[in-house]
Formats: sequence, structure tokens, C-alpha cells
Amino acid sequence: MAVNKSTQLRGSTTLPPRNLNVQKFAESRASELEALHSIVADRLNNDFRSRRNKRRRTTGYDNRGAKNRFRKKQKTGVVDESNDNSSEINKKRPPRCIRRKIELKKNPERGFCTSGDGTKRLRTHVWHAKRFTMTKFWGFHLPLGLHGRGRGSRAVLKWLKHGAVVHDASYSGAVQLEGPEDLLFSTLRAVLTPAPSKDFPNNVLSGAIYGKAMLHHVGARFSHIIAPVTYLWRPSHNIDGCDDPMRIEGSSSTRQVWVWIHAAAFTEGYEALKSACQMQMAEDGTLINCVSLEGELAKLEVMGSKVSELLKKIIHPVTRVSQTSWELKKCSVAEADVENQVKDAPLFENEDNISSSAIIYLTVNDPRISTKEDEVKGHQTLEEIPENKTVTQFGSMDLWDAGKGIYPPVEESVLCMEKHQQRLAFFFLGDKNSGESNALRKGQCSRFCPIILLRNNNLGDSITSWSIILPLSWVKAFWIPLVSNGAHAVGLREKHWISCEAGLPYFPSDFPDCSAHSCFKTNEAASSDEKAKLRPPSMRAFRVPIQLPWECVHSTLSKKSIRVGDCQSNLEELCAKNKANCPDVPFEGFVARTSHTLTNFLSKINGDHLLLFPNMHDKTKCISKFMKDEGMHCQGPNGAVSLINYGKKLCFLRVLLHAYKEGAFEEGAVVCAPHLTDIALWTSRSENKDAELQIAQSSLASYFVEHPSSGKWELQEPDDPAAKESHRWPIGFVTTGFVRGSKKPAAVALCEAVLLARLREEQWNAVPVKKRRKEVYVLVRNLRSTAYRLARASIVLEHQEEDLDYM
Repeated sequence: MAVNKSTQLRGSTTLPPRNLNVQKFAESRASELEALHSIVADRLNNDFRSRRNKRRRTTGYDNRGAKNRFRKKQKTGVVDESNDNSSEINKKRPPRCIRRKIELKKNPERGFCTSGDGTKRLRTHVWHAKRFTMTKFWGFHLPLGLHGRGRGSRAVLKWLKHGAVVHDASYSGAVQLEGPEDLLFSTLRAVLTPAPSKDFPNNVLSGAIYGKAMLHHVGARFSHIIAPVTYLWRPSHNIDGCDDPMRIEGSSSTRQVWVWIHAAAFTEGYEALKSACQMQMAEDGTLINCVSLEGELAKLEVMGSKVSELLKKIIHPVTRVSQTSWELKKCSVAEADVENQVKDAPLFENEDNISSSAIIYLTVNDPRISTKEDEVKGHQTLEEIPENKTVTQFGSMDLWDAGKGIYPPVEESVLCMEKHQQRLAFFFLGDKNSGESNALRKGQCSRFCPIILLRNNNLGDSITSWSIILPLSWVKAFWIPLVSNGAHAVGLREKHWISCEAGLPYFPSDFPDCSAHSCFKTNEAASSDEKAKLRPPSMRAFRVPIQLPWECVHSTLSKKSIRVGDCQSNLEELCAKNKANCPDVPFEGFVARTSHTLTNFLSKINGDHLLLFPNMHDKTKCISKFMKDEGMHCQGPNGAVSLINYGKKLCFLRVLLHAYKEGAFEEGAVVCAPHLTDIALWTSRSENKDAELQIAQSSLASYFVEHPSSGKWELQEPDDPAAKESHRWPIGFVTTGFVRGSKKPAAVALCEAVLLARLREEQWNAVPVKKRRKEVYVLVRNLRSTAYRLARASIVLEHQEEDLDYM
């Protein structure tokens, strides 16, 4: 019988020894080592000393400095040699840097680490503190931006366009409401604008997608806004299509809702939700739980054109779904996507088919652990874990049950030791019986993490945005792989640039009707005053208002109506009455963020004839029809502005400002109403560079005057006839300025709605039908500049039905 030669050689081959004796190895290779030594000796001329210019002196061994300090303390009597107990205590206590290092290395299951003054630290605090400028905001140590003078926007926009950026938004917190579905629905309708409806076309109530709204106090829908929020319902069906086990026939099912609130308004928002639940319980008598999840959940925001490729490398869903748990569920509109996900189809293969605001529920492997077959061999997967031990051994695998506890990830030292053992095993070294660590055997950590993916609206043509909701103890486990795979970390300043580039409002800078904005600007003004005091008086620049004087728009309304020539008798009295009703409110008015709100405002003031065109479904007023109608004279009865009820608060609209030919608009710049001659100065073909509209240099510092007693800034009308010629009345302010390096720079501003309609009426009546534009021409002037610049203002609500997206 012939014997296979390859089989014979394989059988006779002996495996290398598991333990290696270095001394015997060196003796067996002595001839080779001597030959190598002789070659090196010939090249160095037997001079093995290191070169003098390559030497480095170290003084770590020298303890003379410590001895000298000890002698000085001994001379001054600080050290008492007789007290041996105190010296032993001082020796045993480690220094502050070591104690702080040990504290920051901890990864508790819930809760933030705090500094000495009670300020909270993010789980990525150490990583950010080494690379970013840190600041204290809203009770957190947060990364303000990369080191430097606050520039670098061009690089950030390049990362966004050709790569991916990541931001740790764990400072935002969630409030969980739990109770009967009908009562939760009534509670949300009392504090959210727009109020949620059960007839939503996108089916927010079923948990398929999340909703966005403005949070306010009960009964104060337009008077006081707290913050923009994102809310999502716990899905009412399991992945297998069965009903929720908490649903009882003949009664309202028990549901859960998460309301995500920014840290700047979390306390106020939580109290508003809590009071709304208490009022609902007092009416119905049924319990509604309102619990704060701050310190239990975290949020990571990933944006850019390469987000899909990045998330493919990080997120590896498990291959099997437990029927009794919610480990894998993708709540999207298409049911086919769920089936593909369960069958291990690539999650981000068809990202375009995933609708915006979609929610995807996943249980994923630890992103620090490689998913290659040759590297995960020997690790336990979720398929190998019995179903009855999935929750007990590895904690709750449903993120909605985070209050019950979710085990933190495996420690980094354990993973490093496992990788080391794998390398030794590759060379047939180490111990065969090296099993899992004691931490895994005791069930104190897990290799699987439940997460929730939120698909945000696109920030551009090819720029996508995702939010990852995960347990707070898992932030480090996801953060390092994200950054290691090419994501660029950004701070608050860079996030503000991205929001302006995408045309989205940034909270709290672009929300002057919220208390968080006034507190933020007050702190910013105090910090600016402290910096100014450090400079000599001769070198200080004149002060400009940081807390913008929105009430000065009343003066413009009065001048515009006097210009039309009606309601002159009692106008000043009504304006004074309106200011007296709310003397302590920094923002006198409200911002219309939905087309429905703007339509209701116009109907209440009998302003349906105003040239404002909210983007409604029924399209009762079409802007293109009005522009092309030659018989439309754009004039309402008795003048457009005279029909305003001045006892009501003013209505502001968010607009995007694009400079006409030239100009760069800064934050806080004043938006003014131009004359028709001002527009012709820029739009005429004759280029007369000398004819530039400017205010007098003497009136620059006195345009806004601070009241000495109240500290409020007021508009100062000039008395000089020459200064009156160049004076233009304000209609709003810029809340976010241009971003340097943007190819299409745009500024975010808030302008009064009726004044915008009045300006559009004047400009349309002054030009032929073919030259009418959808945008409204306005003048913009930076507060420290004398020059006015022409800009085109595009009203956001005329292009979309709701303006609820934010960053």
C-alpha cells in the first residue's frame, strides 16, 4: 500500500517547543552572533560608545531637589519629625495627579465623574483635554474647539465634505415618561409645539421614526419656549410582529417616551415635563412616571460624506435575534429592510433607502474587538449564549431598559491581555488553558452593546448625519474606534460652523426666545467685560451689545406705519403699553417655526393680504403666482402695517442672508430696512465705488446706548441731519455669522415678519414683473463697522413647512 508522502511528512513534523530557553538558544547560535558582532565592530572601529551629540541627560534619578525642599520645610517648622503618625499618613496618600488619574480611568455603569466644584466630566474628557480647549458650559467641562485663535473652519468644512466628523453630545439628557398611551399623548400635546397628532403620516406614535418639536411650559405655547427637543416612542410591536406584552385588551397600553433635551435647558425642561405629568395625573388619577435618564444614556453625532464607510467598520450587528427581547429591530417604513438586517445584509449598503428620522435598534459587538474569523476564534458569540442566560449574564440587552442596568464593556487591559495571548498562541507559546478573565466569569462586563441609530436629515447633497444612542459606560469603547478609523473629533465651535454651513439653527445661539439663550449671552457679556478690563482704557474698543436689543424693532414699526400715514394718534401709546407688559423679557416676541403658526398669526392680525407665503400643503397662496401677476399691486386695505395689533408680541422669522456681491456678516450684525435708492446703488450697472452707504463715524459708538440703571441697550436716533440721511431702521439681527472658507456663505438672522412683507411690497411695486425676486433685499451692518452691505434674505418657512431641525 502506497503511503502519501505529504501525509508522512506532516505526521513526522514535530511542533516547536512551547517554552523557549534563551541561554540554550544563544549557545546554539553562538557562531552566528559572533559573526554579526565582528561585522558591527569593523564598521564602528571597535568603538561602541554612543556619540556625544546623540546622548540625552536624565535627572529623574537625582533627588536633590526633593531633599532641598524637605530641608526648607524642616527649617520653617512645617515638618514635625516627632509626629511619626502624620508623616506615615502623608507618605501613604498619593499625590493629586495620581489620584485624579485613577479616578478618570474608572468607567462606572452610570453617572458622570465630577470635579471639585461639582462640574461634570464627559467620559471622553481626558481624550478631549489633551487636544481641545476646554470650557465650562451648562454644568459640564466641554470641548470648546481645537487649540488656536478660533480659526480652522476651512479644514472642518473639508473634513465634512470629504470625510467624517464626530461629536460627543453626551451632555444632552433624556427624560423618560411612562404610563398609559392616551395620557402620555395628552401630556405631550400640552407641552410640545407643534402638538403631536395620532394622524401623523410618518407614524411617530408607533416608534418607526422620531419627532421634533419645541418644548414649552403648560399653557405658554407662544409666550415662553424652553428648548427644541427630539422625542421617540418605544415601539409597540416586537420584531416578530407580536403585540407588546404590556398591552391589555380593553384598556390603553403602557408605553414609554424619551424626550431628549439640550443640557442648557435640561433642568427647566425636566421640571416642565414633570409638572405636566402631575397636572395630568391630578385630572385623571392615573400614575405617570417622569424619570430623568441623565447619566445613563449618551449620544454620539457622526456627520460627513464618508459616514457610511465609517459606520460599516465600527458597527457589527449580532447574527441572531432573541424572540423575547428587542435586541435587533429596525423601525423603518419599509419592512423589507428589517428582514435584510436580520439576514446579516450590510446595514448601510442602501443608505438612500433609509428615510430621514428613521430609528434603527441594534445589538452590536464591541467595536474594539475585531470581527475577522481568524481573530475572534475562541470568543463567545451571542449565538453560543443560551436564550435564558442572555439577560441574566450580560445585563439588559434592550436600551429602553437601561434603568435596570447594562453591563459596561470589557476593560482595555483585559482586551490587551487577550490579544497578547493570541499572539503567543500563534507562535505556539503561552498557556493552553488560558480562558476568559475573572471579570467575564463573574458577569461584570459584556462584549455586546444595545444601541439606537437615528437617521438625521442630510446636511447637504452628499453629507449624511447619524446619531448613536448608547449606554454611558460604552462611550469610550465606541469613541476610540471611531477616531481611529478616520473620524475627526469636533467641539462646540466646530459644530456651530457645521450647522451654519448646513443652514440649520444652532441651540442656544439661534434661539433668542429661550431662557438658555439669555443666560448664555449674559455669561458671554460678563466674560467679554472682564477681558476688556485687562486692557488699558486707551486700547479698549467701544462696547457693543452682546445681548441683542430686540425691542428696538418696535421703533421701526412705528416709523413704517407713520410713513404710510395711518394710526398715528395712538401708535406710540400702544407701543409703550406693549413694553410695559413685559419689562424683564429680553426677547419681546416669538419666532414662528411652522407654517401653521405663521398662518395663524397672520389671520389674528388680519394680515392675510401680506406678502408672506408659508409652505402649506393646500398652497392657498403661491409666491410664483403673485410674482407673475401684473395686476397685483400688493397693497392691502389702509396700508399693510397699520392693521397690526400692537398689543400682541411681534412675530419673527428665520431667514438666510446671502451677501450681494460683497460683504461678510458677523454674529450680532443689525439687519436694516433699505430705501429703494439704496438697492439701486448696488444693483445698477454703473459701478460708482465712491457712492457707498455708510453711517457717520461719530454715531457708530452711539447707535446703541446702554441704559445705566437697567443695563439694557436701546436704539439711539441721531439728531444730526447728516446722520439721519444714512440712518436705517433695524428689522432684526444676525444670530450666526458667515463661516470662513464656505463656498456659499450664508448667515442666519431673525427678522420681523410684517416688516419683511412690507419691504417685499415696496420692492415688487418698484420693479417690473420680470425682475421680481423671491428674496427680500435688506441692509446688513456689523456693529463695529460703518458700512452697510446689501443682502438677499430668504425666508425659511417659504421653502419648507416646518423649521424644527437644529444642532
